[in-house]
Amino acid sequence: MLLAIDVGNTNSKFAVFDGDKIVAQFRLRTESKRTADEYAAWLTQLMDLQGFDPHSITGAILASVVPPVNPHIRRLCETYFKSKLLIVGEPDCELGIKILIDRPQEAGADRLVGVIAGHTKYGGPLITVDFGSATTFDLADKDGNFIGGVFAPGVELTIEAFYLMTARLPRIRVEKPARVIGKSTVANMQSGIFWGYVGLIESLIRRIRAEYGEPMKVVATGGLAAVFKDEIGLFDAIEPDLMSLGLLEIWRRNSK
Repeated sequence: MLLAIDVGNTNSKFAVFDGDKIVAQFRLRTESKRTADEYAAWLTQLMDLQGFDPHSITGAILASVVPPVNPHIRRLCETYFKSKLLIVGEPDCELGIKILIDRPQEAGADRLVGVIAGHTKYGGPLITVDFGSATTFDLADKDGNFIGGVFAPGVELTIEAFYLMTARLPRIRVEKPARVIGKSTVANMQSGIFWGYVGLIESLIRRIRAEYGEPMKVVATGGLAAVFKDEIGLFDAIEPDLMSLGLLEIWRRNSK
């Protein structure tokens, strides 16, 4: 079995694959100082509760945007799972694509994994939209090569800024309001957040497509993708496990 680990700025996701199938998934808040032993105590207990032996793990792959976490994850895999860890972005990890941007070293591992997953399943040209700490738009050409993208503040980040930078505005949840014109402070905020992001996403997708000059498929991922899907008619698919699927594909490319 393969352990595919996606370390994001806010949360870390551990997915266990048996062949092509995800048989277990676990989430943990990302903490750069969490030790390998702490990871092991948490993860092996959850695996046991899911009913399978942690020793069945025979390989591990990591994509991380929080570099201080990486040594702890490496020790976790080597010590507790007896598996060498393949890390996206390190020289021994072959992606099978070209990174066609001005400074290839700046391309985040999560962005590369996302376009590889999207292109593998849907082909290209392609836009992946990831609703994470940032809302990212990443592009692959018809051959699957990474050709750039767009960053926007994440929805939750905007909500937190509302709360922290004002004296009287509350912290709210992301949900579709009953009306565009709000009749209360919370309704006003929800309308601005929800419809503002609908406008932002639709506008950027249209502008990207127009500039690229060819039809482009759009695949969305991240927890909030489902919140917006009914209002944004530009998504060809929503893939909640896009990162995990991309890590599986990269593992296969390196296993060959």
